[in-house]
Amino acid sequence: FGDGFVGANEGGAEQQQAGQYAKIHGNGALSPLPVSEATTEPGVQRMNPEATPDPLRAALSELLRSRRTIHDFAPGTAPREVVLAALEHARWVPNHHRTEPWRFHLLGPAAVARVVELNTELVRAKNGDTAAQAKRQRWLAMPGWLVVTCRRGEEAQVEREDYAACCCAIHNFSLYLWQAGIGAKWSTGKVTRDPRFLTAIGADPAQEFTVGLVWFGYPQTIPAQSRRPLADVLRDVD
Repeated sequence: FGDGFVGANEGGAEQQQAGQYAKIHGNGALSPLPVSEATTEPGVQRMNPEATPDPLRAALSELLRSRRTIHDFAPGTAPREVVLAALEHARWVPNHHRTEPWRFHLLGPAAVARVVELNTELVRAKNGDTAAQAKRQRWLAMPGWLVVTCRRGEEAQVEREDYAACCCAIHNFSLYLWQAGIGAKWSTGKVTRDPRFLTAIGADPAQEFTVGLVWFGYPQTIPAQSRRPLADVLRDVD
């Protein structure tokens, strides 16, 4: 695409009045969607649907449909600034009561080693040493590690809503990375449910619980994917 602004109007005061609708960067990254300043309610901003350009909608459609869970990663680590930008965007999800329950834990080498050894122990107990060592080597090769936890709530309904918000945050994180050419895999395997897991990453099990372990890095392979027709899962209810 090249680096440039996309909007209903191009350039000068006219564009500033209409609002900047999106910036498409050279790497395909998209800045946040715009809001229209025109509103009849003080302090309320509204989207201007007619101003959203076709290229932006097409790029968003491609991003949503093309993202894949990545199982095999190429050598190399994702730039920290891109990961931090992804985490910044991860927080802008629906969140009832704006509790902001998510907690993000970027694991360094020592924390990764503790988690890998815990998982190796669990695999060895179930499947034997050969399987455990194979899993250990695979996990040690994972390039980037993020654990997302959710703050515990006093009410079950609030905690359930907070968990849902954290799941949305993981998806936002994955989508932002994907548009930067970086893949991710969200795992909820047995090790994440072990009582020792949170202690291994320096988190307090009394204050938070695990939503997922996310590996991220440059894809080695991108799997094919499909979905059932929408008509199979949609009902119009009168």
